[in-house]
Amino acid sequence: MAQVKLTKMELRDRQYKLKQLQKYLPTLQLKKAMLQTEVNHAAHEIKGLKRIYHEKIKACESFQALLTDPEADVIALAAEVEKVEKKFENIAGAEIPFFEKVMFRSLDYSLFETPLWVDSALEKIRDLVIAKEKIEVVKEKKWILEKELREVSIRVNLFEKILIPRTQRHIKKIKVFLGDQELASVAQAKVAKSKIEKRKAKEAIA
Repeated sequence: MAQVKLTKMELRDRQYKLKQLQKYLPTLQLKKAMLQTEVNHAAHEIKGLKRIYHEKIKACESFQALLTDPEADVIALAAEVEKVEKKFENIAGAEIPFFEKVMFRSLDYSLFETPLWVDSALEKIRDLVIAKEKIEVVKEKKWILEKELREVSIRVNLFEKILIPRTQRHIKKIKVFLGDQELASVAQAKVAKSKIEKRKAKEAIA
């Protein structure tokens, strides 16, 4: 670390630096609070989506035994995910994903030759897959927010516990030194003045 110069110029520089740090700190603290709120919301959202997911699982239990039927092969193929579409929004400086839709594998099959239950089962299986993908997207969102929160928290701690206190100590040190110098100068001036007055007094007597 560079040695602190005990000069008036250094004092001005340190005072300006302290002012900038104190000005920027509230912005960081606000960003930290926003990110923490978003993380909490994401955690709450995941819980809600998991409840929906388990409800979708129960809805699929009614035809679970039918999935061993050879006619059910079409369901596995048609429920295959090709792409999960997401949009991204900037939240507190981080690019956050939001679920839009699931693109399933395109599959043509004969409605007349396939049992009626297959359509119903496919719809429920796809709903289950969508519910799962929604959870995954929110988990991704939460992970990004938590990463950003950790980084901002480190910066807030750096400002609060290191940079600002250290700059304040440097300012105090420089002020004490300059104050001592000023007192010494005043004392020297008084001594010099006293000597001059004594010499003049001797000259006057002589």
